[in-house]
Amino acid sequence: MSEPPQLPSRLSAPRWYSAPRLWRTLCKAALGAGRKSLLTALTLFFCLRDRDTPAWAKGIIVGALGYFILPVDLIPDVIPVVGYSDDLGALIAALGTVAAYVKDEHKEKAAALVARLLGSSNPPPPPEFSE
Repeated sequence: MSEPPQLPSRLSAPRWYSAPRLWRTLCKAALGAGRKSLLTALTLFFCLRDRDTPAWAKGIIVGALGYFILPVDLIPDVIPVVGYSDDLGALIAALGTVAAYVKDEHKEKAAALVARLLGSSNPPPPPEFSE
């Protein structure tokens, strides 16, 4: 059986997705994106870090989180109110696709971090967000 096709290196996920980038985006987007976007992104992040999550699901999660991180997308994030609506759509679609692998502990960790993000300005990143 032959190897699956590979994306060109400029399009590969490691070039545009990383945990530290996600943390910076979450801090910047804390008020603009809204609680639901943050909660969904963080739930996906913790599901991504779980070794029980299959590789195909991790690929979907990285794609959705990468789209959330990118400032230039279908609707630019700088547009008030609607700027993060396309990002939320991508996150919700990914969450729906991998929902079978989302555990209660992922949701609990995400909720605690959202409270931390919305409760203080520029909080330091938790250990999970360092590389």
